[in-house]
Amino acid sequence: MVAKNDIILFMNRNHRKTLATVFANPVSGNIEWRRIEALFKAAGCEIIEGSGSRITVLHEGRKAAFHRPHPGKDALRYRVNAARDFLKLIGVGP
Repeated sequence: MVAKNDIILFMNRNHRKTLATVFANPVSGNIEWRRIEALFKAAGCEIIEGSGSRITVLHEGRKAAFHRPHPGKDALRYRVNAARDFLKLIGVGP
């Protein structure tokens, strides 16, 4: 089993850049949602498709529900904040 602090070591450069952007202050409102989903996957999360734009992100028994942005592709600030909160919950940070 990989320690939560070591998860970042297994991320590629793009994942680490996305992680830094998600945790940046002020919160960015122009991160492509697909980059955040890729970050979840790199952190060991499972993404379950729901109905419509809904997804559930699972990590070791913890879960969070999100709606993919549409018709645009960028995550608004409240989605970035929610993603940041979930990453903190599972022990992933910059």
